[in-house]
Amino acid sequence: MEVATLAPDHDYCLSRTTARVAGQLAEENDALREKVKELELQIQALQLSSCFGLRRFAGSDEDIRFYTRFHSYDHLMAFWRLIEPATSRIIRVTREASVSEAEKRISNRSTKLLPIDELFLFLKYLSTGCTQRELGHQFNIHRTTASRIITTWANFLYCVLGAVCIWIKPEEITANLPSEFKDYADTQVIVDCTELRCHTPSSLVLQSEVYSHYKSHCTFKAMIGMAPHGPLTFVSALYAGSISDRELFKLSGIIPLLSPNMAVMVDKGFRVDNLVPGKLHRPAFRFNKEQMAAHDVLETQSIARLRVHIERLIRRVKENKLFDTVIPLSISGSINQLFTVACILSNYQNGPLVKDWREHKSQVL
Repeated sequence: MEVATLAPDHDYCLSRTTARVAGQLAEENDALREKVKELELQIQALQLSSCFGLRRFAGSDEDIRFYTRFHSYDHLMAFWRLIEPATSRIIRVTREASVSEAEKRISNRSTKLLPIDELFLFLKYLSTGCTQRELGHQFNIHRTTASRIITTWANFLYCVLGAVCIWIKPEEITANLPSEFKDYADTQVIVDCTELRCHTPSSLVLQSEVYSHYKSHCTFKAMIGMAPHGPLTFVSALYAGSISDRELFKLSGIIPLLSPNMAVMVDKGFRVDNLVPGKLHRPAFRFNKEQMAAHDVLETQSIARLRVHIERLIRRVKENKLFDTVIPLSISGSINQLFTVACILSNYQNGPLVKDWREHKSQVL
């Protein structure tokens, strides 16, 4: 019986045409993969540009300085590493004063913003003084959410930064004393008052309390103290603008911190001779319109040259545009925390007041 032989099957794998087509497909696939990667990067860039968060400005120290007052992104991140461990215990402000335990647990959860972006929102609010509605549009959140974030972080930083003792021991003051203070080497603190303009209250009683004759406006008033080598070492609570410098000095809480071997440098308006346990460095007065004595003139000029640094420190704080505008009464409940935090942050955000004092940076990051 004759066995039929089958014709050999065609070997498509060895076809030159097929191999060429397969090579073209592989090249097209590689090109498509590259195109997909390129489109993914473009999508990420668009998402980043549409998101008003810290990551968007991480590459621009100039923008970081404008929005946060910190010198650079690395500088800001160093500060963030200091406070980040405490953010897990942050207590968030809610809509109502009395809420249930379940609502408290929900309210203590993070918003849709990352904690570091909430800090960025808070710093931007201080630095630029923009409205809460603007912040809501920029961060894509509701205005009331922005308001609660601001109040939450004001309270949080007020507690965290306020727990750090900024008052410096006399021996540390002496060790870091600039040469300019050699004639006033016993100076422990330089103090001065500053005022924040606020909207006029509708109540006539409140108007009379917060009206400042010095500013001819309704104001809040606080006292700030700094060490001779530059760092802020004291900040009082805010009081009504009608309070005198002497009364503010008495109520501020600085007197218990002073001892007989500590001298205080003040302006002419501080008639606090019987309140200070130690020496008082103050410009001389001219009595009965008589010409001031030559040594009094020289002393006044010398003290004025040194006191200018407390004014520069206050200017640093007021570079936060929120305090350079008229404060709305709607934030009067948290203005004390906002101002105190801004003052203490000046120790972390900036370098020395004078370039020659760089060796005395122990109080600045």
